[in-house]
Amino acid sequence: MRSFDRRYAALRGLIDGRLASLVPRSKPRDLMDGSRYVLRTEGKRIRPVMVMLSCEAAGGRARDALDAAVALEMLHNFTLVHDDVMDDAPSRRGHATVHTRWGVNTAILVGDVILGMAYRTLLRSHARNLPEAMELFTEGLVEVCRGQGLDVAYERDSTITMRDYYRMIDSKTGKLFSTAARLGGVLGHASPRHSRSLGIFGQCIGRAFQVQDDLLDVIADEGHLGKRIGGDIVSGKKTFLLVEALRRARGRDRRHLRLLMSRRRGRLSAGGERRRVDLVTALYARCGVMDAARERIRIETGAGLRALETLPRSGAREMLRWMAGMLVQRSY
Repeated sequence: MRSFDRRYAALRGLIDGRLASLVPRSKPRDLMDGSRYVLRTEGKRIRPVMVMLSCEAAGGRARDALDAAVALEMLHNFTLVHDDVMDDAPSRRGHATVHTRWGVNTAILVGDVILGMAYRTLLRSHARNLPEAMELFTEGLVEVCRGQGLDVAYERDSTITMRDYYRMIDSKTGKLFSTAARLGGVLGHASPRHSRSLGIFGQCIGRAFQVQDDLLDVIADEGHLGKRIGGDIVSGKKTFLLVEALRRARGRDRRHLRLLMSRRRGRLSAGGERRRVDLVTALYARCGVMDAARERIRIETGAGLRALETLPRSGAREMLRWMAGMLVQRSY
């Protein structure tokens, strides 16, 4: 809806403005420039907008959650900077990654500085229940790091099940979404029941978001996606598509898939990587895992929307519903 588009743009503008003001122009120059570069890179600001809308849906004012929303976006960006170092990713959102421009050591420090500034920003929240918000925020940080650790460990494990996959994405991706929704609820003084509902909504939408991300890795337009297509295949990441394909594939397809996934990415040329992506994508299509992913996205989104129904009807609640649909219909 057009009114939701305008409200989303307005909230994102508030968040962008605050992010742009947080990094001082001081020394060391590379560290400060790198931090400013990350925070000013254009993004959808999904999680901070969710914080502000959840606060309002719980009965508070969206602007009262601005500092917490910005802090959560900074926490998210901290994870991205370090993830890019671990994955040796050359680009993010269509821009060179921090370690590509300034080196690995500076990138690690940039992530650390952004995390520190996230806590400093959260402490500026004028909330009577700030300790509760801080505990929730810290729990989110620890769990996201755990999820990233599982993601790395799974790259070396050929026995990952769908249950393992959900354990990983509930920590790595779902936790920040559920933290965003619950953090907004805390600042809006949500009841325990409404707080639980917001957490379920965030977790389910986070699951749907990650499965959609896994799907886009093989079907999106590379120019729009802002990173190479098939990167998850090349790096051997255990995505929904791969885990489901390993479960469904039989005979030659199964042997072929295991053989392809056992090869290390460093042994392939650019042309070899492209061939691997093409072969695995074709195998995915034969196994029907793209359709399975779309169905899983539909199921998780539906569960999240049902959880929202316990909250009083309001413009903020309806906009959260709209956001959920927008996220799972995205093409990049």
